[in-house]
Amino acid sequence: MLTKTERRLKIKTRVRGKISGTQECPRLSVFRSNKQIYAQVIDDVNGVTLASASSLKVDEKLPKKEMAAKVGEMIANSAKEAGVERVAFDRNGYLYHGRIKELADAARKGGLKF
Repeated sequence: MLTKTERRLKIKTRVRGKISGTQECPRLSVFRSNKQIYAQVIDDVNGVTLASASSLKVDEKLPKKEMAAKVGEMIANSAKEAGVERVAFDRNGYLYHGRIKELADAARKGGLKF
C-alpha cells in the first residue's frame, strides 16, 4: 500500500515524463504545502524560472482556497510581464480540485492559456 506522498510522487514522475516546458510554451508548476501554495513558470529547455508567485507574498489573511486564487492571479500577471501567454499546466501529482483548481481557474481568468 502506497502512502499519500509516495502516490503523489509516482503520479508526478508519470506526468513529468509527458510534460516539458519550452520557450514558446513553458510549464506552470504548482506546489502545495499545508500552509502555503507556490507557482512557477519554468522553461525546462534552458532550465530557467520565468515567473513565480507564492502565498508568502500576500499580506492579508485569507482562507486557503481564496489564497490559491490570489496566487493564480499573481502568477498570470507576472507571466504576462515576462511575455508568456500559453503554458502547460503541471499539477505536480496533486488531484485537480480544491486549491489546485482555484489557482488554475484564477490563472486562466488572468489571461494564461492552457
